[in-house]
Amino acid sequence: MAIRQKTVVTIRMAGTATSHARCEVSVRDLTSQIDEPVERGGTNTGFSPTETAYAALIGCTNTIGNKCADKLGVDIGHLSFEMEVDFDRRGVLLTEEVEVPFTAIRLAVTADGPASQEDLDRVAAETAKYCAISKLYHAAGTALVITWRKK
Repeated sequence: MAIRQKTVVTIRMAGTATSHARCEVSVRDLTSQIDEPVERGGTNTGFSPTETAYAALIGCTNTIGNKCADKLGVDIGHLSFEMEVDFDRRGVLLTEEVEVPFTAIRLAVTADGPASQEDLDRVAAETAKYCAISKLYHAAGTALVITWRKK
């Protein structure tokens, strides 16, 4: 008998602020630092909160992209990523409220496997359907452009 996975789960995380700029966040048996750079009063021991949000898109694209490639039978090899984010900082500077702080994100995904560009385009289309973080950015109004290419 196959075990049926839950389709909706509750994730529990905890955080402890060790300063105005640094926070330790725990999930499962892991702890991560979220911090600001020294020039913004932090200790530079981890990604900033916004950098953490951007990094999540790379991580999700990697995980879901590989799952989709496997499902499609496409050998994408290893992926590498380059990202640019246009960030309207008026909100974090407390100048004024900003509805869409991350106005645009451009993510280039490069695959070093033998997959053709046509196959990479299929993987990209499937990944866009299932990557929770890219859906989050789309829903927020961010102009999100993700391109996949062969190395």
